[in-house]
Amino acid sequence: MLHSFDLHLHTFFSHDATDSPEAMIAAAKKKGLSGIAITDHDTCEGVDYLRRKGLIRDNGEAVDGFLIIPGVEVSTKDGHLLCLGTTLPYMKRKPALEVVAAIQERGGIAVAPHAYDRFRAGIREEILNDLDLAAIEIFNAAVSMKRFNTHASNYAQRRGLASTAASDAHHAAAVGVSSTSYELPTLSQTDLLSAISQGGTLTENYLSFSQSMRKNFGNWFRVLNAKPNSK
Repeated sequence: MLHSFDLHLHTFFSHDATDSPEAMIAAAKKKGLSGIAITDHDTCEGVDYLRRKGLIRDNGEAVDGFLIIPGVEVSTKDGHLLCLGTTLPYMKRKPALEVVAAIQERGGIAVAPHAYDRFRAGIREEILNDLDLAAIEIFNAAVSMKRFNTHASNYAQRRGLASTAASDAHHAAAVGVSSTSYELPTLSQTDLLSAISQGGTLTENYLSFSQSMRKNFGNWFRVLNAKPNSK
């Protein structure tokens, strides 16, 4: 069965995002997605919160027909790197090679987001060449300049890497603007992680002007939202 996912988004557990995990989930369901990956900046607080709520299962199965993949976007020494399928200890400013090794040791996969976007800490090509990636995000809906997505696409083709498209949403209205779809035997983390490395069908749309402005001024909007009790 074909399932669509937004594999890169942020809840207000990220320093620059505005909406709660519940709001991001509701927006994804409204868009008809089968699941999302929670990839907050350098923290797994959102994942831990959803586990306590019973919305992420330790066995990797969907909850009420919706799959949430644990993850984190690590600000490595070399640029940003997505960890999907597991959580990590705090690894900010660690070398990308070390972060990839930690991801794989925990059963997750590494994906390079907005790789060529030098304004958003994209990892440089000479570093990418040494990384054991499952995929590269060739379409980021919030990319600084569209040509950076083109560079990422060309790189994925040269290296024979699978590709993903994602919203990089920092608020609920942007969830699912871009997504990646996969034929899965079951709606489970195991099947999805395997499918990501094989490649899927990309839905490529950029954020609207208003969505981009809200993302860029996320720190202004996030004060309107109170984080849930962490206990």
